[in-house]
Amino acid sequence: MAGLEPLYAWALAAISRPQDALICGVHWELVRHGYRCLGAGDQPGPDERKSELLPAGWEANKEVYTLRYKSTDDARELLLKAIMVEDSMILNVMDRSSQKVADVTLAVADYINPEHLDDFHKVYKNTEELRTRIASGIIAPLGPPTEKAKKEPETEKKDPDLHRDYDPLRVPPRQPAGTRAPSWPSPLSPFAVGGEDLDPLGGRSGGMIVDPLRSGFPQPGTDPSSGIPGRLPPGAVPPGARFDPFGPLGAGRSRPDPDHLPPPGYDDMFM
Repeated sequence: MAGLEPLYAWALAAISRPQDALICGVHWELVRHGYRCLGAGDQPGPDERKSELLPAGWEANKEVYTLRYKSTDDARELLLKAIMVEDSMILNVMDRSSQKVADVTLAVADYINPEHLDDFHKVYKNTEELRTRIASGIIAPLGPPTEKAKKEPETEKKDPDLHRDYDPLRVPPRQPAGTRAPSWPSPLSPFAVGGEDLDPLGGRSGGMIVDPLRSGFPQPGTDPSSGIPGRLPPGAVPPGARFDPFGPLGAGRSRPDPDHLPPPGYDDMFM
């Protein structure tokens, strides 16, 4: 309990009973947790100042010790009453601002050697247990002093453009802005069958919703609106109209698009 030794040496002249030594230990634990003593008694006196030392007259009443404390940030003020009941000390502490109350009962003999009141190195025992009892029974229920300049919790850094124009009902884009569409395999590959139908708007030619004459690798000059020699006169097919071929269109015609083959089981009445 670093710091308690000089305090005990300073208060040694006033220590005459085991409970005096225990009060010194309790006082120092409050100091360690950010409190300073204002004075003795219920009411403030003239010219009070916060101090790590015990105030004058702190040991005047051996049955009821009354001390007042204030946190270093001035946010909390505590009133401590230590009441002796036979061989035990009942610590009753009230936070005057919030009216919260905490109490702990300590058996004096568990922490003080009454035969060695004049020897600091022998007077205390089970100091870790004493510190734990005070921290869990007084400091934790009342809450530790808050820092004067409490930092605001850091918010997670987010991309300012991430939620710009956010609409939960909007259908998300098929792919992130600024990226290119994936490179699909060649439509002539045997593993590309059905690729156009899976991504009809992905920029690929062909597919069940596209003019079959413009799928695969169309050759120039196959626009049916200009007519087909020996089959259709010019203008028979309006420009831009959907046109299903009814026969070979001559040499240079691209190979059949596998997407235009009938699907397996097409004649199944239950499809």
